[in-house]
Amino acid sequence: MKATEAVARAVEQLEELSGRTAESVIGIERSDDGWQVRVEVLELERIPHSTDVMAEYAVDLDSDGDLTGYRRVRRYSRGASRED
Repeated sequence: MKATEAVARAVEQLEELSGRTAESVIGIERSDDGWQVRVEVLELERIPHSTDVMAEYAVDLDSDGDLTGYRRVRRYSRGASRED
Protein backbone atom coordinates (compact mmCIF):
# COMPACT_ATOMS: atom_id res chain seq x y z
CA MET A 1 0.00 0.00 0.00
CA LYS A 2 1.28 3.46 -0.93
CA ALA A 3 1.61 6.22 1.66
CA THR A 4 -1.14 8.27 0.01
CA GLU A 5 -3.54 5.34 0.28
CA ALA A 6 -2.59 4.79 3.93
CA VAL A 7 -3.29 8.45 4.72
CA ALA A 8 -6.70 8.37 3.05
CA ARG A 9 -7.66 5.15 4.88
CA ALA A 10 -6.44 6.47 8.24
CA VAL A 11 -8.39 9.73 7.95
CA GLU A 12 -11.55 7.97 6.75
CA GLN A 13 -11.52 5.37 9.52
CA LEU A 14 -10.58 7.83 12.29
CA GLU A 15 -13.40 10.19 11.33
CA GLU A 16 -15.88 7.31 11.17
CA LEU A 17 -14.92 5.90 14.57
CA SER A 18 -14.35 9.14 16.48
CA GLY A 19 -17.06 11.27 14.90
CA ARG A 20 -14.56 14.13 14.68
CA THR A 21 -13.29 16.09 11.68
CA ALA A 22 -9.69 15.58 10.57
CA GLU A 23 -8.06 18.89 9.63
CA SER A 24 -4.67 17.74 8.42
CA VAL A 25 -2.17 14.92 8.31
CA ILE A 26 0.96 15.94 10.16
CA GLY A 27 3.03 12.78 9.79
CA ILE A 28 3.26 9.30 8.37
CA GLU A 29 5.69 6.52 9.13
CA ARG A 30 6.01 3.00 7.80
CA SER A 31 6.22 0.33 10.49
CA ASP A 32 7.16 -3.36 10.28
CA ASP A 33 3.54 -4.41 9.82
CA GLY A 34 1.86 -1.37 8.27
CA TRP A 35 1.69 2.39 8.81
CA GLN A 36 1.33 4.94 11.58
CA VAL A 37 -0.37 8.17 10.52
CA ARG A 38 -0.50 11.31 12.70
CA VAL A 39 -3.72 13.25 12.20
CA GLU A 40 -4.71 16.67 13.56
CA VAL A 41 -8.37 16.74 14.60
CA LEU A 42 -10.80 19.47 15.63
CA GLU A 43 -12.13 18.31 19.03
CA LEU A 44 -14.08 21.37 20.15
CA GLU A 45 -15.05 24.36 18.03
CA ARG A 46 -15.07 27.72 19.81
CA ILE A 47 -15.42 31.39 18.98
CA PRO A 48 -12.99 32.84 18.15
CA HIS A 49 -11.57 29.91 16.18
CA SER A 50 -8.10 30.62 17.51
CA THR A 51 -9.32 29.07 20.78
CA ASP A 52 -10.62 25.83 19.20
CA VAL A 53 -9.45 22.68 20.98
CA MET A 54 -7.32 20.54 18.68
CA ALA A 55 -5.81 17.10 19.14
CA GLU A 56 -3.15 14.98 17.51
CA TYR A 57 -4.03 11.32 17.01
CA ALA A 58 -1.72 8.44 16.13
CA VAL A 59 -3.56 6.01 13.85
CA ASP A 60 -2.11 2.53 13.32
CA LEU A 61 -2.92 0.60 10.14
CA ASP A 62 -1.95 -2.91 9.11
CA SER A 63 -0.42 -3.63 5.70
CA ASP A 64 -3.92 -3.90 4.16
CA GLY A 65 -4.87 -0.43 5.39
CA ASP A 66 -7.21 -1.64 8.12
CA LEU A 67 -7.17 0.30 11.39
CA THR A 68 -5.63 -1.67 14.23
CA GLY A 69 -5.77 1.13 16.80
CA TYR A 70 -5.73 4.84 17.44
CA ARG A 71 -4.95 7.06 20.40
CA ARG A 72 -4.84 10.74 21.24
CA VAL A 73 -1.22 11.82 21.62
CA ARG A 74 -1.80 15.41 22.68
CA ARG A 75 -4.49 18.07 23.05
CA TYR A 76 -3.99 21.85 22.66
CA SER A 77 -5.61 25.15 21.70
CA ARG A 78 -5.44 26.00 18.02
CA GLY A 79 -3.57 29.21 18.80
CA ALA A 80 -0.89 27.46 20.88
CA SER A 81 2.58 27.06 19.43
CA ARG A 82 3.63 23.51 18.63
CA GLU A 83 6.36 21.77 20.54
CA ASP A 84 8.35 19.35 18.38
